[in-house]
Amino acid sequence: MMGKNPFDLEVEDIAWCPGCGNFGILAALKQSLAELGLAPTEVVLVSGIGQAAKLPHYLAAHFFNGLHGRALPVATAIKAANPALTVVAESGDGDMYGEGGNHFLHAIRRNPDLAHIVHNNMVYGLTKGQASPTSSRGFQTPLQVRGVASEPLNPLTLALSLRASFVARAFAGDIPRTVEILKQAIRHKGYALVDILQPCVTFNRVNTFGWFRKMTYYLEGHDVTDPEAAYRRASESDRLPLGVFFAAAGRATFEGSTGLYEEHTTPLFRRPVDAARLGALIETFRRAP
Repeated sequence: MMGKNPFDLEVEDIAWCPGCGNFGILAALKQSLAELGLAPTEVVLVSGIGQAAKLPHYLAAHFFNGLHGRALPVATAIKAANPALTVVAESGDGDMYGEGGNHFLHAIRRNPDLAHIVHNNMVYGLTKGQASPTSSRGFQTPLQVRGVASEPLNPLTLALSLRASFVARAFAGDIPRTVEILKQAIRHKGYALVDILQPCVTFNRVNTFGWFRKMTYYLEGHDVTDPEAAYRRASESDRLPLGVFFAAAGRATFEGSTGLYEEHTTPLFRRPVDAARLGALIETFRRAP
């Protein structure tokens, strides 16, 4: 890619620690959007709370920074209101799989046309190092002083069990391969999960860059249309596979199946508001006991 990236943004103060894996994800996402030929005005990023959720502040695009764990319902609504936008929901493993776990499940069921990027560093970074849903059993933190007692959540097998239409895993330390995975996810018509493994250099001294390089490998010769094969590969734990596990075309999207655009192609945000009907509806709530 030649020339200035249109998603570059001059930022004086970035809140991430030097060496944080978030920097690699930011670079990969900016490059992915640019290589897809998108303009900043065509993209909206939605995030929740956390260090990963600050990513939209550091690139040139529309964004909505909302409540903890609530990025996916907002992103779903934005896509339904304006299907022409490229919508990316992104945040950390705690925000998306912990506080946002319920929304994660139902976003998969609805299949909105958006890319869902999760920064998975296996720890809560913003709130100083508590175990996250993906922390390994036995992982010690200031709160889990004897080690995590619960089995870690596997977001890939969970997504596949709910018939997610696109499931992938990437590594923040390999920007070129992450760019290619992100481009596939963004182009995918429907819900696309990309779980990105990344180190937290401050609060997780176990899952480091070196650990991820040793403990990961890329899928080769894998049939992305075979859900059973995808589930088997996503279940592997001795070493963690990277790449696209599953991609299914043709499944109806949320915004396409609501009936909103069957008779009218005008996006919702451009349709006139019937003030009289809206006022009558509001009045029914005022009269409610």
